[in-house]
Amino acid sequence: MQSQNSHYKWIALSNTTLGVFMAMLNGNIVLISLPAIFRGIQINPMAPESAAYLLWLLMGYTVVTATLLVSFGRISDIFGRARLYNLGFAIFTGASILLAFTPGKGSTGATELIICRLLQGVGSGFLFSNSTAILTDAFPPNQRGMAMGLNQILGIGGSLVGLIVGGLLADVHWRLVFLVSVPVGLTGTIWAYLKLRDNSALLKRQKIDWLGNGTFAVGLTTLLLALTYGIMPYHEAKMGWGNPWVIAGLIIGIILLAAFIYIELHTETPMFKLDLFKIRAFAAGNLSLFLSSIARGGLQFMLIIWLQGIWLPLHGYNFEQTPLWAGIYMLPMMIGFFVMGPISGFLSDRYGARGFATVGMLLSTLAFVLLTLLPADFSYLPFVMILLIAGVGMGMFAAPNTTAIMNTVPPEHRGASSGMRATLQNTGSALSMTLYFSILIIGLAQQLPTTMYQGLLQAGVPSAVALQVANLPPTGALFAAFLGYNPMAQLLPATILHQLPQASQQLILGKVFFPKLIAPAVMSSLKIAFYISAVLSIIAAVASYMRGKRIQPLH
Repeated sequence: MQSQNSHYKWIALSNTTLGVFMAMLNGNIVLISLPAIFRGIQINPMAPESAAYLLWLLMGYTVVTATLLVSFGRISDIFGRARLYNLGFAIFTGASILLAFTPGKGSTGATELIICRLLQGVGSGFLFSNSTAILTDAFPPNQRGMAMGLNQILGIGGSLVGLIVGGLLADVHWRLVFLVSVPVGLTGTIWAYLKLRDNSALLKRQKIDWLGNGTFAVGLTTLLLALTYGIMPYHEAKMGWGNPWVIAGLIIGIILLAAFIYIELHTETPMFKLDLFKIRAFAAGNLSLFLSSIARGGLQFMLIIWLQGIWLPLHGYNFEQTPLWAGIYMLPMMIGFFVMGPISGFLSDRYGARGFATVGMLLSTLAFVLLTLLPADFSYLPFVMILLIAGVGMGMFAAPNTTAIMNTVPPEHRGASSGMRATLQNTGSALSMTLYFSILIIGLAQQLPTTMYQGLLQAGVPSAVALQVANLPPTGALFAAFLGYNPMAQLLPATILHQLPQASQQLILGKVFFPKLIAPAVMSSLKIAFYISAVLSIIAAVASYMRGKRIQPLH
């Protein structure tokens, strides 16, 4: 029996790691591939109506996953973690097939992609909510840190690999971006069906808390959607925070989440046992996880904007090449994470999580502070060192913290607890994107119009046209840089551009003009974002330390 358990735990680790890697990779693969996808379905991403498609394709996956995790985790405690994890693999694979073969073009094609992307998010919800619970069931307490380290290293590594894979595949054909998951998904689905099993008692007699599930899912979805639409232009405003629907969504979302807490405290069979937060190590681990997710969730996005919009063009890269090279230049962060994740997970099994998780967040703080010291056109070596520090810090924190959270939870609540942990992580990432995007848009809205007007005027653009272009919503310039388009070719009317002397055209469409225009506004916004992340990381480090000394894991 011992030999069978020893063999099974490696099956559980390899399958759940494959599932999480695939789900995380798909979370980011679209980030780099959007230009090719939009060209493939014949949509102009710079058109005003395309902003909604862009945001839904980027964030819809995360929003759906985040809102379903706790519910799926609790349902898995009742009906079987391995069974519903396997269902998630199947749903994810089916959605990937649909994405690869969507027939529509234009707005119809974009809508089809968004719906299939949301379905993919449902599958990833089952994968995320059950993977850590399955590992906790399969491994003895003295090996869980090592298992979580390997699982999370490849999971978060998948999000970084997605940046590169997306760029490489999109250069061949945009459908390959989604098709690449199909063979992996089919293999994982069949493998999970044949080999995974439930190792702990299920709560088969408990009823599903439909009211709690409903208020949580609807409340969090409403809140995240309101935050997403808050960063989109609304009429003449640069952002949509004055949109009545956004305001109503924020209020309704908060009210429903407050109602969820009340319901869970007063029902006999709650969706999530809120009493678990009375466990000091559980509460501290989840708080530090949530804060760290906000701190680093938008880090990739902000660094990509910096690289694609400013640094890479200044170093001779064409705008069309910048999405792929941005992923390549961020590899040092992945290397730091890959090296430190398994090591800290293994050592935390012996020495406890508090020291590793706390030092990891302190290193993250250092990385954020150091990023504020870099100029817009930095030397690459210091940037490499900072990314390594950030990766090592993330690696030191992730596995020990997850293991410590799951070790404090009774076996019958591991599914819901795994879902709650993943919900806080995904929600933190979504909040981070909204927060940092808002900071960036505010900075651009305040500084870019004057700078762009003067730059265009000096380049020979008529005053009226320069004023009109300078006062366009800054999201246009931001999305252009982000998607690998030459922003000035998109923002300046072609008729005006062709009337200019050849030297002026070359200047405006060159690799230096736009980066130098946006650099002051972007860098001031980035510094604010990095300082906020540093403060959040410090608080996360304190919360991590406050988890207390090492406690005896629950088997």
